[in-house]
Amino acid sequence: MDIIARAAKLFGNAPALRMVDGTLSFNECNTVAKAIASRLRSRGVRSGEIVAVVSPNTPELVMLLLGLLKAGLIAAPLNNRFPEHLLSNTIEKLKPSLIVTSGKTSLPDSISIAELLDTNSVGTALRATKSTVPNNNNVVAMPDMAENMEEMRRPVTIIHTSASSGEAKAAVHSFGNHWHSALGSNENIPFGAGDCWLLSLPLFHIGGYSLLFRSLISGGALALGKPDESLGQSLRNFPLTHLSVVPTQLFRLLADKESTALLRTMKAVLLGGSSAPKSLIEEAVRRHIPLYFSYGSTEMSSQIATTPAPIQGIQENSGRLLPWREISVAHNGELLVKGACLFQGYLREGIIQPQTDNNGWFHTSDIGSVTDDGTVTVAGRKDNMFISGGENIHPEEIETALMMIDGILDALVVPVDDDEYGQRPVAFIKTIEPENPENSTIIDVMRSMIGKLKCPTHYYRVNEWATLPGSQKIDRIFYKKLSLLPPDA
Repeated sequence: MDIIARAAKLFGNAPALRMVDGTLSFNECNTVAKAIASRLRSRGVRSGEIVAVVSPNTPELVMLLLGLLKAGLIAAPLNNRFPEHLLSNTIEKLKPSLIVTSGKTSLPDSISIAELLDTNSVGTALRATKSTVPNNNNVVAMPDMAENMEEMRRPVTIIHTSASSGEAKAAVHSFGNHWHSALGSNENIPFGAGDCWLLSLPLFHIGGYSLLFRSLISGGALALGKPDESLGQSLRNFPLTHLSVVPTQLFRLLADKESTALLRTMKAVLLGGSSAPKSLIEEAVRRHIPLYFSYGSTEMSSQIATTPAPIQGIQENSGRLLPWREISVAHNGELLVKGACLFQGYLREGIIQPQTDNNGWFHTSDIGSVTDDGTVTVAGRKDNMFISGGENIHPEEIETALMMIDGILDALVVPVDDDEYGQRPVAFIKTIEPENPENSTIIDVMRSMIGKLKCPTHYYRVNEWATLPGSQKIDRIFYKKLSLLPPDA
């Protein structure tokens, strides 16, 4: 299936990609993608081969990814914020047929995206649509199935995991993985003609790339601000109806009256990335922001479970299982998943290695529970769990409790060795105001919420988090090592 030609046929001149200085329609995206695919073939790159891409989010990157999809190539978008040695190591393992960069990154044997852009057709399309492009609001996309199973199984992307606990893994996704992920997500949060979703997540992240399929299937437009543009500015520049944010971004938006007013007009604000403080959720609900919680993974092609409607207050669960996904709980509490969205496996030594057990389940390493109606609650990561006084301790449970305390923005809990209990938790916290709330207040509240055993023995204040290279994720291993140092170090 040529999903881009299909979108052009269904949605025609409706907006597909909105930029600050213009708009591209689905027809124009199809034309540009076709030109890029032709140039790739002229360079000898053949269907089924891997093309590594290093670039920030730009209109040119979106067009390149569409061109790779049309040409039947496997796109491997990489984190452009990685240090060069990490990029080189990752590319060496991928063994791509071609390396394409934005031109700002210097890598051996690479070409720039500009070399694949036909100045006459692509360049014109990217610049020449300042006039208003009419919406095709009357077009309704009926999600058809691919012509054959071979097409569904065709690998189309390699998205690397976030490496929050070790080395990043190269997850291979098929056309069918992205297709069914988009169908289920769109069924829960409708996204179609006349809508506009800000491409705020990087396209090397599964949450960013998945929006391409959601748009192509349903006819909703994507918006892309300038690289140095703030999220608040993007809200003002585009007619947004949908937005994906992490807690830090939502906190900053709610601190601005104009941004808050714009959030209130949206159809959906999808919150992910990490647990959010109680005060943030309460403020969003109080201001009538249409906030949705979600649980997902790279291996399941983005969302697994999402709240079926905007949340009305504090809740522990991450919503209900979406269509085309299956979930189960193992005897040890680990969440197991499978279904049409489950990736093909990790690429290692040029071979796709499936990661399922004998019954087809992928073991997520997340500990949680599932109710009869498919509501999913995640307690934490199996590899983060430790034992204190004979009891299993999930750091994420303690972190969530800490962020229920007014004034605490973010928290991280790690274990330290203890002669009596084996291990005890210590906490690193980031607060709105220095030394407020006081440790004595935190201790009293935590004991009443989760009991004395789970209460951290020490609280360390953090001004700025140490994060994983090229990521906004907190480096848990760094803080495990830091907790081993003497308190005065």
